[in-house]
Amino acid sequence: MRESKSRKLFQTPFSSEYWKLAAGELKSVRIIILAALLTAMRIAIKSLTIPVGPNLNITFGFIINAVGSMIYGPVVAILTSAISDTLGAVLFPHGAYYFPFIFEEIAGGVLFALFYYRAKLSSLRVILGRFAVTVIVNLIISPVIMYRYYQVILGKSYAILSLPRIIKNLALFPLQCLILILLLNALTPVTNSMDLTYTGQKRLEITKKDVVLIAVMTVISAVAIALYYWYKGI
Repeated sequence: MRESKSRKLFQTPFSSEYWKLAAGELKSVRIIILAALLTAMRIAIKSLTIPVGPNLNITFGFIINAVGSMIYGPVVAILTSAISDTLGAVLFPHGAYYFPFIFEEIAGGVLFALFYYRAKLSSLRVILGRFAVTVIVNLIISPVIMYRYYQVILGKSYAILSLPRIIKNLALFPLQCLILILLLNALTPVTNSMDLTYTGQKRLEITKKDVVLIAVMTVISAVAIALYYWYKGI
């Protein structure tokens, strides 16, 4: 039997009612069960990586992260991210455990939730959500944590702004946007019918404007980074 829930959508997460509904997901038995299943999938998928350079890997956990955060919101996302990071480090260790990495996981889950949870989804919102995670988590939070990890745990130096890391993230950004749009377009009609998500009835489409937006955002990021390295080299 389905649980009766408000189907209200929000344009932004800056609402007390939004956070009240997000916290209320903790009381839903089926959401907790689904969150546990998605967390297990996330841990398993995180172990599958494609190495592309020293300390650089292509991962696919963002797919489960985005879907889960869209369903259960930012409050549950904090818990699932913390559990995912801890169990992932225990079951599939990659070097010494370093607690601050948990904040990288949490930030990714919360950011996806802020853009996708109880929101009228559009391809633009999907793109902006992925861009926020790429910039804030992959290019800001993660390098800072890695810097401290190398300094405190390994006693080595680590470049916070690494050109290979930046190139990898910028190169993958358009593909990750495409994957998320196609996946959520196929998945949301099912999750909406099951009262797991509330994203409106409009199907997601990749328009020419979306392609241009992705290209522009990628170019702007690349130019900003190029200017940084140019200034650094003066």
